[in-house]
Amino acid sequence: MGIINTVLIAVAIIVSVAIGAGVGYVARKRTAEAQIGSAQEEAARIVAAAEEKGETRKKEVLLEAKEEVHRLHQELDRETRDRRSELQRQERRVVQKEENLDRKLESVEKREDSLARKEARLDRSQAAIDELHTKQKLELERISNLTTDEARAALMSQVEEELKHERALKIKEYTQQTKDEADKKAREIVSEAIQRCAADTVAETTVSVVALPNDEMKGRIIGREGRNIRTLETLTGIDLIIDDTPEAVILSGFDPVRREIARIALEKLIQDGRIHPARIEEMVEKAKREVDQRIKEAGEQAMFETGVHGLHPEIVRLLGRLRYRTSYGQNVLNHSIEVSYLAGVMASELGCDVMLAKRAGLLHDIGKSIDHEVEGPHVTIGADLARKFRESKEVVNAIEAHHGDVEPITVEAVLVAAADAVSAARPGARRESLEAYLKRLKRLEEIAESFEGVERCFAIQAGREIRVMLKPEKVDDAGAAALSHDIAKKIEEELEYPGQIKVTVIRETRVVDYAK
Repeated sequence: MGIINTVLIAVAIIVSVAIGAGVGYVARKRTAEAQIGSAQEEAARIVAAAEEKGETRKKEVLLEAKEEVHRLHQELDRETRDRRSELQRQERRVVQKEENLDRKLESVEKREDSLARKEARLDRSQAAIDELHTKQKLELERISNLTTDEARAALMSQVEEELKHERALKIKEYTQQTKDEADKKAREIVSEAIQRCAADTVAETTVSVVALPNDEMKGRIIGREGRNIRTLETLTGIDLIIDDTPEAVILSGFDPVRREIARIALEKLIQDGRIHPARIEEMVEKAKREVDQRIKEAGEQAMFETGVHGLHPEIVRLLGRLRYRTSYGQNVLNHSIEVSYLAGVMASELGCDVMLAKRAGLLHDIGKSIDHEVEGPHVTIGADLARKFRESKEVVNAIEAHHGDVEPITVEAVLVAAADAVSAARPGARRESLEAYLKRLKRLEEIAESFEGVERCFAIQAGREIRVMLKPEKVDDAGAAALSHDIAKKIEEELEYPGQIKVTVIRETRVVDYAK
C-alpha cells in the first residue's frame, strides 16, 4: 500500500507539473503576442515619422541647392563683369602705348635725318681740315727743309736726351735717398738688437791654472823619476808646467776639452792625496765622464736658451764642446748664443725667418769645436759638419759666409755675419794686445806691399782678409792670379795667425771724363 500511495503521489505531482507548465506556456504566449503587437505598432509609428521627417529634409536640401546655384550664378556674373572691365582697361593701355611708340618713332626718324645732315656737314668740314693740314705740312716742310720723318726723328731724339738726363738725375737722387734710409734703418735694427742683448763684457782667460795646497804637492805630482807627471800628460795629452810659481801648476794644451779633463783630474788627485799611475788613470776616466756630461748639458742648455730644436745629438755634443773653447778670450759657446739671439732679433725686425737666423747663428762657429783635431779653417770644418748632419743649405751657406768666404744666398746669412761682427766687436768681448794686433796687421800689409806691381793694400775683417790693389799697366790678369798665390804662400811662411786669411787681388782700369 505504501508503494501504491507513493506512486500515486508521484503521478499526481507529475500531472500537476505538466498542467502548470501548459498554463505557463499559454500565459507566456499571450504575453509575447501582446508585446509583438505593441512593437509592430511602434515600428509603424516610427516609420511614418521617419518618412515625414525625410520628406521635410528633402525639401530643405532642394531649397539650399537652389540658393547655392543662384549664388554661384551671381559670382560668375560679377567675375565676368570684372574681367570684361580689365580687358577694356588693358586694351586702352595698349592703344596708348601704340600711340606713344608712333610718336617716338616719328621723333627718332626726325633725329636721324638731322644727324645725317650734320654728319654730311662734318664730312665736308673734315675734308677741308685735312686739305688745310696737308697744305700746312707741305709749307712747314718747305720752310724747314725737313721731311715729316726727319722732323719726327729730330724731335724724338731731343725728347729722349732730355728724358735720359732727367732719368739719370732721378736715379741718382733715389739711389742716394735709398742708401740713406737703408743706413738709418740698419743702424736702428742693430742698435735695437744690441740693446736687447744682455751679455757679459768680461773676457775669459785661456790659461788653466790649478791651485796647490802647498809646494810639497809639486813633488808628489811629479812623482818618482817623473812617472806621475808623465802618466798624466800621456793620458790627457796636456803639458804640465811646474815652475817657481808658488802653489800653482799651469796646464798647457791646444785642445780645450783635454785641458779641462786634465784640470778636473788633477784637482781630484790633489783632494784625494793618493797620487800614483793607477790612481791617475782612474781619475782621468772619471774626469772624462764628468766633462762629457757637462758638454752634453751645455749643448742642451744652449738649445733651450736660443729656442733652437731638432739638432742632431752629435751636433749638440759638439756645441757643448764650445763651452771650453775661447777666441781671443771670448767664450765661443756664449758667443754663439749671443750671435743666435742678435740674428733672431734683427730677422724679426726685418720680417725674415727668425728660426733660420737663430739656428744659423748658433751653429756658425761649430767648426771651432774640433778645429784642433781636423785640418783647415773653422768655417770649412763647420760647413762640412752641417752637411754631414743634414742641416739645410741655408744654414750651411750662413756658416760659410759669416766671414765673407762665399757669397750669402739669403738675408739670414747676412744677418748672421752682422751679428757675429757685433758680438765680437762689443767692448770687452775679446782680449787681445792692441800692440800685437797692430803689428800683425802692419806685417800683413808689408808682406803684400813687398811684391812688385802692388799699388796699395788694406788688411780688413780684423786681419782675416787682405785686399791688394794692383797697377794695371804692370800686372796683367794672369799675373794677378799668380801674385795672389805668391802673397798667400809668403803669409803662411812668415806669419802665425788663427784660422785663415783671404787674399783678394784687384786689378782694374778706369776711364773717366768730365763734361764742362
